[in-house]
This record gives sequence, structure tokens and C-alpha cells, in this order.
Amino acid sequence: MAGFTYDGVAEVLGRTAFAALSRNETTPGLRRTSGGFPLETLIRLFLLQAPVELAAAQRALPGLVDRLAVEGILEQTVGEVAARLDVRPYAADDEHLWVLSDLTPGLDGSANRVGADHVLGISPASTSLAQLTLREEVGRSLDLGTGCGVQALHLARHSGTVVATDVNPRALRIARFNAALNEVADRVDVRDGSFFEPVAGERFDLIATNPPFVISPATGEQLVYRDSGLPGDRVVEHIVRTAPDHLADGGWCQVLANWVVPAGGAWQERIAGWVPEGCDTFVVQRELIDPAAYVELWLKDAGLHGTNDYLVRYDTWLSWFEEQGIEAIGFGWINLRRSGGSASEFLEWPYDVEQPVATAIRDWGRAVDATVGLDSHLVARVDVRQETVGAPGEPDPETVVLRQQRGLRRARQVDTVEAAFFGACDGDLSVGQILDAVSQLLDLDPQQTRDTYLPVARELVLEGFLQA
Repeated sequence: MAGFTYDGVAEVLGRTAFAALSRNETTPGLRRTSGGFPLETLIRLFLLQAPVELAAAQRALPGLVDRLAVEGILEQTVGEVAARLDVRPYAADDEHLWVLSDLTPGLDGSANRVGADHVLGISPASTSLAQLTLREEVGRSLDLGTGCGVQALHLARHSGTVVATDVNPRALRIARFNAALNEVADRVDVRDGSFFEPVAGERFDLIATNPPFVISPATGEQLVYRDSGLPGDRVVEHIVRTAPDHLADGGWCQVLANWVVPAGGAWQERIAGWVPEGCDTFVVQRELIDPAAYVELWLKDAGLHGTNDYLVRYDTWLSWFEEQGIEAIGFGWINLRRSGGSASEFLEWPYDVEQPVATAIRDWGRAVDATVGLDSHLVARVDVRQETVGAPGEPDPETVVLRQQRGLRRARQVDTVEAAFFGACDGDLSVGQILDAVSQLLDLDPQQTRDTYLPVARELVLEGFLQA
């Protein structure tokens, strides 16, 4: 379609206009697309939401203008055509896709109030979930709360069958259209229903979900794409408790979520209490937001900033947080695997990670399955660097840090024994042999060294510094 791809749009707009559009500003883009070429017309029509001349639209969409108007995607007036829905090029897995959704609200500072059944398009949240989701070949996958269907499009590339569910009739229609538009309708089964009701009794190898996780009193007008109708973080709790019943053995559920951080309590314990037996759990808290900033974020998202009832809603929401004893709100990733085991890690990691981060999640699962004993032969990951801190000229550093350059890019402060052990892990010697050699070199008791540092070796494997 006239080169209407992610790369094509980026090339026409250029860096400045492309960045401005990501901030919902169209003026730089309009200045770059005034030549009347078909690709420029499509950018103005769908991305910049500017009306175009009918003749220009017909050149860019030969034979399609009337059909798209009948479908409700375009609107024709005398001599002009305007978009009623957003059609956006999207690059995923080295493939070019198109994603239909409702028009982006709030362009150029305009009012951004949307209807309760608004169907969100490509967003930072949907991109985050796509980067988090495992991409191994699977038989059946579930996109829970599909919205416009972008996760289903991703899943269709590596799943035999995808089931996509939602309660919003408009979202279901748009998700079906997107599946057909991108030629995967034969693999995407779109179903109407709440949470797991449409898939009762079914199991999946992979579940991916960006649920309506906004934490609120669940009063007042609700936007289906972000508000579940359940108070607090009950929607995320329900998914975590219920999803394992719909996972095949070895299957994963991956959730982009918000959760409550209770005053005087630990968020880790809160989420751990939701996880059923027989599941491995890897949770990463990426952000911690104070209640005031959180309320401001979502009131502005709903287009309520500056309205007459903004202050009342703000005060009501904050009062509810105080009544519930909510100190902060966490944002991050919940990964569950139906393994029959109970391995768990709860990581606070607000730092940069390598994207897509799905590879690091996969490697964590493999590390959980690995057996690490004295006879194991471990290999240091090639991307790990050792950093030392100390005064110039001092023979011994004050601190030694191992830092990953890839994946989660974790860092771990280690002592002299750990640093020496890590440096000797090249696969030739066993864990026991290396620990014995280190204890001899540092004049330590061999048995005590084994007892102390064998658990550390397991931690280094789980955290991705060593590979079994």
C-alpha cells in the first residue's frame, strides 16, 4: 500500500517530525507531507488525522475509498476524505503489519476525552508486552483482553492457534479486521467474554495479557481498555490465581501489570500469596509510583485534566488510597510457569534492559531447571564484565561488581572468592574443583568454602551470570 510501512513512514517524516508525532504533535509532520505523493497522503490521512482531497485519497487507495467508507474506516464529504479510524504501520518480528484502532486522542493539545468503548492502538504498554512475550513455537496461545488484537498478531507468527478474547464488542470487531488485514484470520479465533470465561476447560502453552489494570476505587465512568470494574489490583490477582488452571504443563502466563504496595508491607509477599502451587514465578518491578503521580497520570489519560470535576475526582481517588493503606503502586512483569515446582524470584529492576527482554525470561526458566552441584561444569556468560572500585595504587579493590551487558543487564557485588570462582568458570573444571583451588589459593577451609559458595554458584546461574 504505497510503501505505507513503519520504515517508509519514518523515512518520509524524518527524525524530528517522527519524534513529534510520538508526542502527539502533527505540525512538523504536516510540513513534511505536503507534496501530494500517495505515501504522504496516507500519512496525513491516518497518522496526522488531517483531511485530504478526494482525488489524492483515490490515488493513494485506488479502488478502496468507497469500500473503506462503507467499513467505517473513512468518511467522505464533498471533495474531501477524513479518517474515522487509525490505520498504523507496525514492524514486528521482521514483518510489516498494519494495525487498525480508534483515532489517537489529544493530537496537538486538543481534548482527549474518549468513549467508554474506545479501542486503543499501539501503545507503550502493548509494545512492552510484545517485547516480554516468549517467542518459541507453541501449539496454542491465548491473548487475554485483546483490544485491537496486536498481541494476537504477534502470537499468530509462532502459534498453531491463537484465541483472542475481550468484552468490548468494538474491540472484537477491530481485532477480527486486523487478523484478516494481516492474513492470519485462519489462526486467530476471536471470542467475546470476560477473563477466562470464553476458554473454560481449555489449556494453552502461552498466555499473554495486558489487562485493564488501573488501580482505582472502581467508581464512576470506566474505560474498558484500562478499567476492569474491580477495585484495587483485584483484576491482576484474579489472573494470577486463575491462569495456571488454563496452562498446559510447562506453559507460561505473562502479565503486564500494576499492583498495590501496601504501607508497612512487602509487595513481593502480596503477589507471592496469589500464586497457586505448582508454578514457578518470576516478577520484575520496573517502576514504583507514588499515589498522587498515579492519580494524575490516569486522570489525564481519561481527558479529565482541566475539567470541572478534576479536583473532586483527584481528592476522592487519593482518599481511597489512604483508606486502603496504599503507599505506592508498582508496575512491571509477572511471569508464571506451570512446572510442578515452586521456584520464585521477585526483582526490583528499574534500569535499562536489552529488548526484547523475552530472551532473559526464557533463560531464567532454563536456569530454574538446571541442576547445579559440585560435579557441574559451569561457563561464565561472555557478556559479563568485572568492575572494580578502589583507591589508586591499592592492591585490593574496595568492591568488585559483575555486570551483564545483555538481557536484564543485572549487576551483582561479589567478594574475592566469588570473583575468583566466576573467573575460573570456563567449563573445564567442575564447581567442586574450582572451589577447592580457590580455597587453597586464599588459604581457606575447603569444606567450609564448598558449603558457603555452592549456593552462591546456584544463585549465579539463576541470575544469568553463569550457564549450566
